[in-house]
Amino acid sequence: MNLENYHIEEYNQESLSAHKRKLESVGSDIPNVEAIIEKLISFQIGIPSWALGTGGTRFGRFSSGGEPRNIEEKIEDIGLLHQLNASSGAISLHIPWDTTDNVSAIKNLAAQQGLRFDAMNSNTFQDQPGQQNSYKFGSLQHVDPAVRKTAIEHNIEVIRQGVELGSKALTIWLADGSCFPGQLNFRKAFQNTLESLQEIYAALPSDWKVFIEYKAFEPNFYSTTVGDWGQSLLFANKLGSKAFTLVDLGHHLPNANIEQIVALLLMEGKLGGFHFNDSKYGDDDLTAGSMKPYQLFLIFNELVEGMDARGMDHEDDLGWMIDASHNVKDPLEDLLQSVEAIMIAYAQALSVDRKALQEAQAVNDVVRCQEILQHAFRTDVRSLVAEARLRSGAALAPLEVFRKLNVRQELIKNRGTKTVATGL
Repeated sequence: MNLENYHIEEYNQESLSAHKRKLESVGSDIPNVEAIIEKLISFQIGIPSWALGTGGTRFGRFSSGGEPRNIEEKIEDIGLLHQLNASSGAISLHIPWDTTDNVSAIKNLAAQQGLRFDAMNSNTFQDQPGQQNSYKFGSLQHVDPAVRKTAIEHNIEVIRQGVELGSKALTIWLADGSCFPGQLNFRKAFQNTLESLQEIYAALPSDWKVFIEYKAFEPNFYSTTVGDWGQSLLFANKLGSKAFTLVDLGHHLPNANIEQIVALLLMEGKLGGFHFNDSKYGDDDLTAGSMKPYQLFLIFNELVEGMDARGMDHEDDLGWMIDASHNVKDPLEDLLQSVEAIMIAYAQALSVDRKALQEAQAVNDVVRCQEILQHAFRTDVRSLVAEARLRSGAALAPLEVFRKLNVRQELIKNRGTKTVATGL
């Protein structure tokens, strides 16, 4: 479904006076308000196609109804999000779930919704119908060259489809690893994976990147072949200048200092991008900023400082994407919340007094350093994010408009109550 612009304008008018008061108030506290708003306007977050339906656990899945049944409806749903918040201008596809026979029509539909195609995602953690070589014991690491070849060819096919759609990156996440000691030889598993990645890397177009994602555990519990950022960085360095590490915020052991990891990868020029989510215990795939908002701010603090130090473009030089699972929430509402949290953390980081922080760091004024960061974090910048949306023709309060217009009920009316998004 498409929202009519006048609906959004009507709701904006109802809240405009209160919004202006809040904006004026925060403007008196932050000196570079206009520069921050301009950066917020241009900042876009990719929405993964698989996050548009209800996820699940080993124990059950409870659909919210009206889920997108095909790639066309997924694009329409992300277009709806983008219309509401003007910050969801990219879609990340997962192959083979999102393979299309009509590339031209899909590209036209995405263009109509104001969307571009973000990183393509391969799938070697599931056996597909008719697949002869099983990934049960791994894919790119597998002891059998025939299985490795199947996984390599799949990734190259994903690149081919991405080129047709206009994507510029491939994300590889491997479920490869072992559940028990002695199950595999760690060095051989690493070497097999490297040789497989080298074949995939050789198939990359000159203007493409490959993002190597890591995860400390699950579905294998004794070892994972790309288990942490160090192993991912090893692969990226061995592959070449088009290979980068991708950071998923949920793919770390408890209490990992993710902001330090981000800073070092950025310093080395090997940070490729993010999968944003949040966690309490492990890879919970919760709404971004719902559990650890201060950590999200600290990550963006390192990003802003590090990217500016390297002269990087905030919008395009890293990949920004959500990766979450919506088990008890409406998926679209959850995504609106995640985008909002990411934009708030980014705005807070942009408001940090860099000069004062550097001066305090130079004299080891620990208290002053903490106060500077916490002042930025405690400043309510929601009106800056809302103003960026307003100037882009989107909603001051996207979630409120989504509910007032009964969007989910309309989707259920059009699609039914028993629909299941591809891949779920």
